[in-house]
Amino acid sequence: MKDKYTVAVVGATGAVGNEMVSILEERNFPVDDLRLFASERSEGNYIEFKGKNRRVNKVTKDSFHGIDIALFSAGAARSIEFAPEAVKSGAVVVDNSSAFRMEPDIPLIVPEVNRHAIKKNNGIIANPNCSTIQMVVALKPIHDAVGIKRIVVSTYQAVSGTGKKAIHELAQQTRDLLSLKEITVSIYPHQIAFNCIPHIDAFLENDYTKEEMKMVHETKKIMEDDSIRVSATTVRVPVFHCHSESVNIETSKKITAHEVRALLSRAPGVKVIDDPKNFSYPLSINSAGRDEVFVGRIREDESIDNGINMWIVSDNLRKGAALNAIQIAEILVKENLI
Repeated sequence: MKDKYTVAVVGATGAVGNEMVSILEERNFPVDDLRLFASERSEGNYIEFKGKNRRVNKVTKDSFHGIDIALFSAGAARSIEFAPEAVKSGAVVVDNSSAFRMEPDIPLIVPEVNRHAIKKNNGIIANPNCSTIQMVVALKPIHDAVGIKRIVVSTYQAVSGTGKKAIHELAQQTRDLLSLKEITVSIYPHQIAFNCIPHIDAFLENDYTKEEMKMVHETKKIMEDDSIRVSATTVRVPVFHCHSESVNIETSKKITAHEVRALLSRAPGVKVIDDPKNFSYPLSINSAGRDEVFVGRIREDESIDNGINMWIVSDNLRKGAALNAIQIAEILVKENLI
């Protein structure tokens, strides 16, 4: 077992890549050498890590010699091209894209939910979709206790989930609209400022989007239960950071709202904020920069016998992406799996 590791971040100049570098430092991950990679467009940029500016280099198939852990957040196409090369060079890859999530021999991991599956990797471990991660962190304790038969989820997803350009577009459109100027629409198919767009990723033949079907398939794989029925509607909202979700579940056995609060108050990675009389519930503005998955508005669904409603909020760049990947890497180190 090593004391320190050579770590690569692929896609280092993106929103998630930046967050990965920051969290590696925050959590004092045992980094001996940090190597930063991106496309040729970002080659030559510098990112600070532990007081030193680190150069960003163009990623190639020869970039991974000597790398122990490679954290990928550069999109599915680059993951498909370069992740196998990293594995050939001896690295373990934690991939944040959709490239490998549903491959049967590649584990899809949320450490609070299915960390045991990490050991089954063949060099690549997939990081789930951001909206799936926060939902299953909150739902797994309930599923373990009483069983979940059905999930209906509507998401309210921040523009940071699309990346830095979307953040800039929301900011610019907001400024322009408030200044009575014409706006430019380029990242999304419609204006995002002061608007909600019920469309994330491409539409499929069943009229659901890829984002929605990701939540369906990934939930079943992570929870290791194909019998759970999932229906999702994903919406982009004019919020910079943190995804919110309205979740309704039908359980196999009766559980009260009080019992859910008590259960989730003890659950790893979850923080319950649920005092409606004092207007206390999870908010995006309070969740940004935090590691926890926040849950509130817990109440029984009066339309069915075994139903629970809840509101779930989490920082999509942290727990929804970068933090989850680094937690996986921490398990690899702790359990001597690299």
